[in-house]
Amino acid sequence: MAASRADLAFLYRRAAFGARPAELDAAVAAGYEAAVDGLLGARALGGDGTAAEPPPVLASPLPPPPAGGGGGAGGGAARGAGRRARRGPAPPRTGWWVRRMVATIDPFTEKLTFFWHGHFATSIRKVRSASMMLAQNEIFRRSGAGPFDALVLAVARDPAMLVWLDAGQNREEHPNENFARELLELFTLGLGNYTETDVREAARAFTGWRVSRDRAGFQLAAGQHDDGPKTILGATGNLGGEDVLALVTHLPASARWVCARLWSRYAAPAGPADVPAGPAMLAAYGPALDVGAAARAMLLSPEFRATRGQLVAQPVEYVVTVLRALGLRVAATAGVDPAPRQGALPQRTVLAALAGLGQTPFSPPSVGGWPANAAWLTTASAQVRARFAAAATGAADLSTIADEPPAARPDAVAHLLSVDGWTARTRTALAGAGGSPARLVTLGLLAPEYLTV
Repeated sequence: MAASRADLAFLYRRAAFGARPAELDAAVAAGYEAAVDGLLGARALGGDGTAAEPPPVLASPLPPPPAGGGGGAGGGAARGAGRRARRGPAPPRTGWWVRRMVATIDPFTEKLTFFWHGHFATSIRKVRSASMMLAQNEIFRRSGAGPFDALVLAVARDPAMLVWLDAGQNREEHPNENFARELLELFTLGLGNYTETDVREAARAFTGWRVSRDRAGFQLAAGQHDDGPKTILGATGNLGGEDVLALVTHLPASARWVCARLWSRYAAPAGPADVPAGPAMLAAYGPALDVGAAARAMLLSPEFRATRGQLVAQPVEYVVTVLRALGLRVAATAGVDPAPRQGALPQRTVLAALAGLGQTPFSPPSVGGWPANAAWLTTASAQVRARFAAAATGAADLSTIADEPPAARPDAVAHLLSVDGWTARTRTALAGAGGSPARLVTLGLLAPEYLTV
């Protein structure tokens, strides 16, 4: 498949976190299809796919309640201490994941992990357990490109999800519909493909699903489970939660929903019936519900390349892509972070930028995840991006720009950032930089050509 350098740059911005010039040169030489297969196959070739450190070591989950219900003062104190130990501050988990995204040699997997984090949105603010959130994060990383039914089953039994959607309140005598509703509406089918009766009946199937007593796994509280007959989406029987998950994930509507979510996140907003590459993606997804195969079909489709400029980079993508483009690492330090230095940005600076832009990993605003596209282009976010871009360029080695004559520096910045080129309006803005490499790169990072993908 013939492809230009601009096509490869677009592929890496959408499917990964951009590409450095040398990486892009190698991709152009290999060809577009080989580049796609290289991105999707990096995990198999590179072990755990990252040059970053392993996950932070956190306190073990809460112990089970003491015998007799733990109502005494000693039991309450122990539970309180356990809760404080398990929550942990934000930087160990959030900073670790950002550092991993910046350092990874498998950016497709990390970006897909972030995609599933938004799809099955779960927040530390309610879960209140860093260890649970990290365990869920690893489910997305390990299973995100495999069969969708296996992924949904793992997420449904995941302690973070069980806490997030109130599984502990779902009892035979009083079914709680939270998980059943989100399963059908957001996770597997989409609106219009189920009824309120389906939600109520599905909630009955999940009664008794609980976090295990050691707070690290799943268990079924048989005494709280409704084992009576149920009718869900036309299927009738003594259906349990696993039966419902298998049923909904294998419906044609689920395949269309998953492919539409992938397309909307990686290509352009579209409903389940409106995905331009839908036939190819659905054929690849197939009876095996192969998410990775559907993603590959999407990236190889001519319709995918036709969506250039139709997405706005999410804050996490923007920040990580900038750091990778400039060859910067995130410096995690104890206590007060040092000032920016060449080759690294303090973790505090990076996390402050994400908080200011409104997207902090492990803290989506609702079960619906984060907004998309134009929602990120506000006056307040523009100011935060400007401060972050200035800090990043101040820490970067810009000698490749400085080595060029002043007149050639705008094009050198485009090459560094893997941008096709600048519009006349952006060139006018760059001309006002007086040839300053730092100022030119900062303006390039704020240009519409870089913010839209």
